[in-house]
Amino acid sequence: MENINLKFEAVITKEDDIFCSLCIDLNVASEGETIEEAKKNLIEAVNDYIEIAIENNLPIMRKVSDVNNPILTTPEEVIEKFSIKTDLKVETYV
Repeated sequence: MENINLKFEAVITKEDDIFCSLCIDLNVASEGETIEEAKKNLIEAVNDYIEIAIENNLPIMRKVSDVNNPILTTPEEVIEKFSIKTDLKVETYV
């Protein structure tokens, strides 16, 4: 069994009273009442997304378009940038 380590770029922004989290590399989003809750919810959403994509033979990577990327379009609204790290265990067989 082989381990594959993946690292994805993510950001936190704030809209009204909610912290919004977005994984730039996967175009997966979540939210929370605090920054920590928004991060936690995004990690769960990323895990679920990757699991479902693999099970259904769908592409994993689907980066946010430049026009929807807050780092490029509204950098003043980005509260925090962070990385999400995921380890996949892959077993190849015939």
